[in-house]
Order: sequence, then structure tokens, then C-alpha cells
Amino acid sequence: MRLNRRTFSGMLLGAASAPRGSFAQATKARTAFYSGVGTELTNYAVDADTGTLERRSTVKMPGGIQYAWPSPSRKFLYVTSSTGGPGFSGNEHHLAAFRVDGEGALTPHGDPVKLNWRPIHNSVDVNGEYVLVAYNFPSGFSVHRIKADGSIGDAVTQADTLEKGIYFHQIRATPGNKSVIVVARGNNPEGGKPEDPGSLHVYGFKDGRLSNMSKVAPNGGYGYGPRHLDIHPSKPWVYLSVERQNKLIVYQLKDDGDLAPEPLFTKETLADPAHRFPVQGAGPIHVAPAGGFVYLGNRSGVAAKAAPGVEDVDGQKVFSGGESNIAVFAINQTTGEPSTIQHADIRAAHPRTFSLDPTGRMLVAASLAPTAVRRDGKVVTIPAGMTVFKVGSDGKLDFARKYDLDVGKLTQWWSGMIPLA
Repeated sequence: MRLNRRTFSGMLLGAASAPRGSFAQATKARTAFYSGVGTELTNYAVDADTGTLERRSTVKMPGGIQYAWPSPSRKFLYVTSSTGGPGFSGNEHHLAAFRVDGEGALTPHGDPVKLNWRPIHNSVDVNGEYVLVAYNFPSGFSVHRIKADGSIGDAVTQADTLEKGIYFHQIRATPGNKSVIVVARGNNPEGGKPEDPGSLHVYGFKDGRLSNMSKVAPNGGYGYGPRHLDIHPSKPWVYLSVERQNKLIVYQLKDDGDLAPEPLFTKETLADPAHRFPVQGAGPIHVAPAGGFVYLGNRSGVAAKAAPGVEDVDGQKVFSGGESNIAVFAINQTTGEPSTIQHADIRAAHPRTFSLDPTGRMLVAASLAPTAVRRDGKVVTIPAGMTVFKVGSDGKLDFARKYDLDVGKLTQWWSGMIPLA
């Protein structure tokens, strides 16, 4: 299925009258999938039984969609946007609240809040009282009160003494809501510039205010480039995707919300770690809703210049190596140790984001952009899209279908599966 901009416009006009019968099952499941391409955030109905998506409606933000996170009530979705991200050249950044109806349609709820910098990630605390926003350059964060009606209130003033890392990339409240973990990715050495170290920062969290708690930075953070983490739903285990080194690291989460500094386990993420390319990185990570498995996206297919695994063919970057797959790990429920059981090819390049439905029966991987590759001696362009897998009881992924997506010169920067109220 190929969706271009003209098709999108026609679908948008006809969304209100689209037939609902074939998706009665999806309505019962009360799940929506959202895809952010440029400034447009599009809602798809989800049928986990058949592994299908059906487009519903689209809303627009003032800038490119950066990230989104639902309230615990599932009645609101908080979305960040920026005109300063990839594909844009402005300096306008916003946080907006949307009311979510029973089919996932979004309605603006209150005025968007202007942010000082480009937001790279946002989430909501466990109690649904604050929106947490992370910024990568300059590294920082902000905490915004959520009003009783679900709209966004004032930002909470933070202390000037909070320790910061380099290139913040994710902000998450821990399950007990006692702490917030912020991931600082750091940067690879490039063009004579030395490596920027990565780190994890744990802050105490009370009444919307953060306080220094601890920092995890093995070897001073050098050779350590963390990207995203997820937390086991019932065990005190934190699973961290280490982008720049293609690792999966497991940490113990203490009762007070702090992290034990020494890893419990460290695992390779790639199917073939002996052939690691410079354009290869570990990406998003999600623990299955029931906690039996952890899924991690291995990403290749984006590069600004020729490098090992990347050729320059008449000015076009063509990829001849690298992995774009979802790595599947079974979790030992006694120790927390993850063991590799599968690497599922997404049949596209660079899974920028992916998500699981609330029942853990369906996974959708959203690829960033079209990518040129070599096949049988020819250069072939693989479109961006949404790759749908059905998830077996053993945690393994079974390819169902891929929806090609015409993103033009933009990117599919964020996607997510959201349970509905």
C-alpha cells in the first residue's frame, strides 16, 4: 500500500465518512497508532488480530513532530514540535496538548506552549501531573504542570545546581515517581573533534522539582553512548539501548528510584557484531507489556557522506552494508538477563521508532526515510513506511505487511502505539 501526499489529502477529506465496520475489532481493542511525518500527525486504527492499520485523520503542528506521550488517563496526548529539526531551518518550538477521543482522533486542547529550544523527547510522570521535556542542544529539560482539565500549565522552576550531561536524548519518570532518569547520549569523535562522553543522570523528583541523585558514566562516559531506556513493568530492571556501541545494558533500579551503577548484563544488539559499520547504531527500545521480552531497533541507512558500508553513486548515498532490524531478547524473569532469540528485518532502512500494542500481539516499526541500496548489482530505492509484525507467544516477530509511505523530502520522525480510554 503506497500513500502519497495526494492520497493523504483525499483521505483527510473523507475521514469523517470512512466505513467503520471492518475495524469493529480494533475499536474494541481501543488502540491507535500515530505516525509523525513533518508537521503532520496521523492517526491509524489498529487491528492486532489481523496485523493491519487503517488511516483515520490528521492534525498539524507548527513544526516537525518530535515526540508524543499519552496521559495515564489516556484521554490526552502531549506532543512536541520544532521548526529546527532535520528538514527544517526555523527556531520555533512548541509543546501542545490534544484531547483523544474513543477512536484516537485528536482535538487541540488549550494553547500550545512555546519552548526555548528544540525538544528531542517528552514524557509524562506516573501520576499524570507533569509533562517532562528533554532538549539536546543545549542539554536541558523542563517540567510543565498539567492542569486539572488536562491542558498544559506553567513550567516549574528548577534549581541552577542540577548536573547536566552532553546531548540529552530521553527523560523518563521511574515507576514509583520518586525519580527521573535522563539519558545523555554524548557524540562520536568527528572532523578532529574529540568524543563527547555519554551518561545517565538520575534526579530526585518531588512536586515537579528535580534534585541531583546520581550519575552513571563508566570510564568517565567515554566509549558509552546511551540513547533510550525502558523499564520492566513488574521487576526492578532498566534496559538501556547504547547507540554508539550497539549494546544492550541492564541496570538494577533501587527502591528509592536510583540506579545501581554497575550493569547486571551487557549484550550485543547486532546479528553480526563482527561487521559493525560506522553508520550503524542501536535505537529505540521497548519491554513487552507483560515483561517477557525486550525489543530493540538496530538502525542503518542514514549518512551524510561516504563511509564503510556507504557508496557515493552519482551524488546519491547508496548503502551496501548495515542492519535495519528489530532485535528480540527473551528476559529471564528471575535474573533479568536478556537472551537474543531473533533479528527481524524490517524490509526498510533505519527504524527510527517502533511500538507494541497493549496486548503485546503486534509491533509496528516506522522507518525514517527512503534509502538507496544495492540489490543484484542495481541501485534500488526502498521507500519509508510502517512495517507490521504479529508477535507470537514466544515473543518472535512474524512479518505481516509493510505500508509504504511517501515522505517526500521530510522524515517519519516519530511514531507510537497508544492505548485508548
